[in-house]
Amino acid sequence: QVQLVESGGGLVQAGGSLRLSCAVSGGTFSNYAMGWFRQAPGKEREFVSSISGIGGSTYYADSVKGRFTISRDYAKNTVYLQMNSLKPEDTAVYYCALEEVTGRRKLVPLKGSADFGSWGQGTQVTVSS
Repeated sequence: QVQLVESGGGLVQAGGSLRLSCAVSGGTFSNYAMGWFRQAPGKEREFVSSISGIGGSTYYADSVKGRFTISRDYAKNTVYLQMNSLKPEDTAVYYCALEEVTGRRKLVPLKGSADFGSWGQGTQVTVSS
């Protein structure tokens, strides 16, 4: 059974940086499309970024484009979210998600929460003004 464990959240001042990690165990890492989502208090969960199983294709929400970078390390079975120039509105619980993909879908970053079947427990990111 696949497991996802996020880490790296914390409290940071506006303009600062954090790097989130999501360690994946179980299965073949390159068969997983990976994504990051977030949920702020009183709001619905929203897409942040995703990366394809292979090939390195990425996709970002407009709100984080140019500030956040998603990447994955196949040797460590880990996906990262580098977050720079953080803003108070980035405050949320951040969730890592994955979906097993095959064939040509390995080359495509998934974009919707309904596309992902496995989720981590979340890590809190708080950005103070």
